[in-house]
Amino acid sequence: MIFIVVKFDVRDEYVDSWMARTAAFTAATRAEPGNLWFDWSRSVENASEFVLVEAFRDADAGAAHVNAPHFQEGLDAMRPALKSTPRIVSRDVEGDGWSEMGELEHR
Repeated sequence: MIFIVVKFDVRDEYVDSWMARTAAFTAATRAEPGNLWFDWSRSVENASEFVLVEAFRDADAGAAHVNAPHFQEGLDAMRPALKSTPRIVSRDVEGDGWSEMGELEHR
């Protein structure tokens, strides 16, 4: 599985509209056959930072995502709203989904 985390620092004037700005990109990515998840969060320490946690089945699914028309459209929609270049961690990891955290097992 390809596991990716991206941090986006958004210009103040776009913070309130960021999720609407990325809605079409998010929906199209979630509909990709190889997408496992595509989840947005917002930093509790920095109101202008949005965090995207995404995963794809394998390298082929990741390549299909990057080469899809909605990928470039999504980048074009995001680019004017950014303060800086997004920061990314992208890794090939074993597994195909989330595991339970044993240290906090619900009883």
